[in-house]
Amino acid sequence: MADYKITRRQAGQILGAAALAAQTPELCYLTAVEMASLVRRKKISARELMEAHLKQIDRVNPRVNAIVTLVADQAMENARQADEQQARGRPIGPLHGLPVAHKDLIETAGIRTTFGSPIFKDNVPAADAILVERARQAGAITLGKTNTPEFGAGSQTFNKVFGATKNPYDLSKTCGGSSGGAAVALACGMTPIASGSDMGGSLRNPAAFCGVVGFRTAPGRVPLLPKGNAWSTLSVEGPMARTVPDVALFLSAIAGPDDRCPISITEPGSRFAAALGRSFKGVRVAWFKNLGGIPFDPRIIAAVNAHRKTFESLGCIVEEAEPDFSGADEAFNSLRAWSYVGGYAELARAHPGQLKDTILWEIDRGAKLTAGDLGRAQALHTAVWERMRVFQQKYEFFILPTTQVPPFDLSQEYVTEIAGVKMKTYIEWMKSCYFISIMENPSISMPCGYTPEGLPAGLQIVGRHRDERGVLQLANAFEQATTAERRKPAL
Repeated sequence: MADYKITRRQAGQILGAAALAAQTPELCYLTAVEMASLVRRKKISARELMEAHLKQIDRVNPRVNAIVTLVADQAMENARQADEQQARGRPIGPLHGLPVAHKDLIETAGIRTTFGSPIFKDNVPAADAILVERARQAGAITLGKTNTPEFGAGSQTFNKVFGATKNPYDLSKTCGGSSGGAAVALACGMTPIASGSDMGGSLRNPAAFCGVVGFRTAPGRVPLLPKGNAWSTLSVEGPMARTVPDVALFLSAIAGPDDRCPISITEPGSRFAAALGRSFKGVRVAWFKNLGGIPFDPRIIAAVNAHRKTFESLGCIVEEAEPDFSGADEAFNSLRAWSYVGGYAELARAHPGQLKDTILWEIDRGAKLTAGDLGRAQALHTAVWERMRVFQQKYEFFILPTTQVPPFDLSQEYVTEIAGVKMKTYIEWMKSCYFISIMENPSISMPCGYTPEGLPAGLQIVGRHRDERGVLQLANAFEQATTAERRKPAL
């Protein structure tokens, strides 16, 4: 397999728009930072960059089903306008000319947004989500929407509207979810940046399964429009890309305060545009043990543990330690179920029999929660958060596997057993992600190797409360130390 990314020296050898256009796959695997630089320096036009990605989509997407709504004509017209804007000397944004694909849960004005549900198969929103609005204002050009499970429920990307999205490393395996289409589009060079969302691991799980980078930021870092419970901290929207600097570039454009979001963080997104270099000599890092006894596939443990020495080589003091996860499981599951009642109970009543069973199950268990149950869940949530805060006074970062298993068969809706341990629910196999979600700490999933079968594995770098910049810095150092080990999919 070929190296995952093109080096800067190789990029410099590609001379002129004609040569770039003739090498579409190579161009599409440049980093977003390199692409933005080429457009800014007029070495390639936004139209040529978009055309290359549309050709890559035409070549690869039919095999993987990642991009489910493509707006090629609109994207080319917007690229033409971007070139005209630049030619006239008008100010351009940090994402100027970059193609972007948005998850089909994230609303896009004038572009079909189905939420993976037959109920909304023809839905065309009138307004953009804040993330989409900011990406456009920064110069990014939407090329389409990426596949997701129905309403993002479950970490396996399939639905009745578009079918399943396949893992590009093995077409018989799942890509994970719920931002599965985004992860596959990135891995296959169909877009340099993509948006995703994450409640129980939906940015991180597919990133791990597809060998890309997914960043669950702190709630409020990327503001959300006020819908449902606008004060909820369970679900976030955020950036995905193939490299850490690309994730940071995208985050710099979409983060920052917004009066429409009551929990938005006041720091400007521009702070993430700064260089990521930093010394990690003497920085204390906690290395997971067993997350309170949850099961893991030994192939995942082997892939993650192989990189303890990588962090030590960066100067980190690495010690086996982990926070007390007592109550994390109950708190997350109760609050998740409660959110499904608020989000989908009315929809289920209005459209009987049209929502998948796992969503109905979430609504049912949420409806059975008492005031006492919810009060207990909130108290447990607070206690978990506080224990993590105290834990990270000693350890700046916490390292653990992103997933408990490698990518599994596409025909399997969810994992039912890990290392001989039966799973009781459709989401129980995602504890390694949702234990972190309930703590609200920023967490990035990084490619960390492959199983003996050649399937990607990922590890999480968890930072202190709202310290996204620190997470990006350590992730960048890790990436620089391991880039040579990364592979792009054979197709």
